[in-house]
Amino acid sequence: MAEALQSARHYTLSLFDCFAGMGFDSLSRVPHIATINPPLWELGHTAWFAEWFILREAASSHPADAQRGSLLTRGDDWFDSSLVPHRSRWTLDLPSPGALKTYCHEVLDRTLDKLSREAGTDEALYPYRLALAHEDMHGEAYLYSMQTLGVAAPAQLTRDAAVHSQGAQIAYPGGTIVLGGGREGGFVFDNEKAAHPVYVAPFRIDAGLVTNAQFADFVADGGYQNRQYWSAAGSAWLMRQERSSPRYWQRDADQWRTVRFGRLATLSPSEPVRHVCLFEAQAYCAWAQRRLPSEAEWEYAALSGQAGFRWGQLWEWTATPFEPYPGFAPERYREYSQPWFMTHQVLRGASFATPSRFGSARFRNFFMPERDDIFCGLRTCAY
Repeated sequence: MAEALQSARHYTLSLFDCFAGMGFDSLSRVPHIATINPPLWELGHTAWFAEWFILREAASSHPADAQRGSLLTRGDDWFDSSLVPHRSRWTLDLPSPGALKTYCHEVLDRTLDKLSREAGTDEALYPYRLALAHEDMHGEAYLYSMQTLGVAAPAQLTRDAAVHSQGAQIAYPGGTIVLGGGREGGFVFDNEKAAHPVYVAPFRIDAGLVTNAQFADFVADGGYQNRQYWSAAGSAWLMRQERSSPRYWQRDADQWRTVRFGRLATLSPSEPVRHVCLFEAQAYCAWAQRRLPSEAEWEYAALSGQAGFRWGQLWEWTATPFEPYPGFAPERYREYSQPWFMTHQVLRGASFATPSRFGSARFRNFFMPERDDIFCGLRTCAY
């Protein structure tokens, strides 16, 4: 646990330095975009969250539930995401980047010291695991922001691998599986509880993700112009966007190009299509006479042990709205799940930007249907 916490904090600080190298450590230079946070605010928030649950021993995310004050005089006023509206994060009188880096180091040092005296039980380690998961998620969010702002990313994150088993399908016999209730590592988010049986009918699913070449066929066939492929919500989104191809795609003579972390690159036909929203994924499926898998089908396939089913390149849209499992109850981080039920959609898997320690076939990610800035793609099922 100590090594993981150190690794996550080092990664956070290294990504912040990437922003700082382009001047985005200054609030005034960061564009007001609904899908990102100012990097300086996000840096402070990440350390504040760990301080809140670990050092301040908060029983929940309620503002009155911390047992002691912050190391920062106005830490709660600046970095409590439940109290600081998104639009106001550009106008806060935040400490300097150097001061917030010092705060990050101090919180980590005190956290590691406290951890060294903890019992090795799931209850004692819960706040540490929660803070680690939170920082890992913000690390990936930093990368979403880097893509959005055109900031260069570490070299190992700039390309996807080719899709394995392109065009192949896997048939599953179906049956009753248990969703929720726990996963590896002794930590589980509240929306993954409680355990309950779900019957999954027999189904056939793609072994790999839909590729750029496959999606380009949809584009070339007028997929963005033909409204029969689009839901009512998808059509409304498409009219607002005035889009005729996925985000970041650019036509260059007879080939497609794309923008990856601020650099123009040739689009590889065999790589999975990324940066498509739920509406685009649904429209592609309608054109291909396929459908998105439910999250139960996806988890069934991922946990089946079938070697041909590969996941982890991109988050994958499912056909399932984000809803509570039976018996749901919010846990210490009260705002993690409950406010987003029924408005968000479930994605499963992981992406190339997700730390391996965070990946789990049971993890339920969730975003608004129109989000296309995240590292997401799709695979399809037969009807």
